[in-house]
Amino acid sequence: MSGRPAPRVSVSEEAFRAIVGERDANLRQIERTFGVRLAAREGAFVVEGEPAPAAAAATLLEQLAGLCDRGYRLRARDVALACRLAREAPGVPLDRHFVEGRIAGPGRRRVVPRTAHQRQYLELARRHDLVFAIGPAGTGKTYLAVALAAEALAEERVRRIVLCRPAVEAGERLGFLPGDLAQKINPYLRPLYDALYDILGPEKVGRMIEQGIVEIAPLAFMRGRTLNESFIILDEAQNTTPEQMKMFLTRIGEGSKAIVTGDVTQIDLPPGRQSGVIHARRIIAGVPGIAVIEFDKHDVVRHELVQRIVRAYETHEQAAAREEAARAPDPADGPDRPEGASP
Repeated sequence: MSGRPAPRVSVSEEAFRAIVGERDANLRQIERTFGVRLAAREGAFVVEGEPAPAAAAATLLEQLAGLCDRGYRLRARDVALACRLAREAPGVPLDRHFVEGRIAGPGRRRVVPRTAHQRQYLELARRHDLVFAIGPAGTGKTYLAVALAAEALAEERVRRIVLCRPAVEAGERLGFLPGDLAQKINPYLRPLYDALYDILGPEKVGRMIEQGIVEIAPLAFMRGRTLNESFIILDEAQNTTPEQMKMFLTRIGEGSKAIVTGDVTQIDLPPGRQSGVIHARRIIAGVPGIAVIEFDKHDVVRHELVQRIVRAYETHEQAAAREEAARAPDPADGPDRPEGASP
């Protein structure tokens, strides 16, 4: 241990209560993150530990207190998020995530980026008319896109929201589903409804759909249209063909923004068909006004179990690839020859 005095962070009474949390749970979270010990007494925190992690923990406490003093209602999940961000992007002020990065709008939920990549995603989406967001399930690609669309609508930067997905099974299998066309395609669009309901509430979404302010439809329904003053989201784009992707991208009209999301590890196209999002990513590289953001397993923000599942599958696939490579014959060895045979 260093002979330096332990950092002491004095905070307001309200910030003190918020940071401590229920049964000191927030303090324990900070201790685990930085490997320090925290003592909370009389409106101040004393941080004991090695100099570098103790200083980092003290900085986090100061920033959390600053958020509280600015009127931010700090919750346990916010402290956990702040600890995560301190590991991923230690030099970035928390204000960038919790205040500047916050998505405004009429929603009932407070939406803030939960990883450094998510913050970058929001920044790119606000500066570009078209963004490709590519990465594994659970990284917030679709949810944040819907929240951004709701924000743009609330601020009257667009007049409507258009959400679409490819119905991969359109053709033989779709015909076997019960019901009319709307009932057949509804299961493919359900994730978009879920995000809208969570952000805006079911009743409001229902009214907006009736008024034509929100439209949710299969990608095939976009053909021949021009979408002006709209916020357009193409979800599950890994299941588009190159032709479908080109069709979608050429629907974008005046005053519109578009976000394309996809997970290239979960392509459900028939064998031999190229994914439209992979094809487009190569073609649009460097085109002004278009940005690409790629997420990875560290950005998974669903239940912690999802992140562990993603890692487990990745480990399994890597092991299987190594095993297959080990079984493959080495071309340099050539065919087996009887012992003593001349080359």
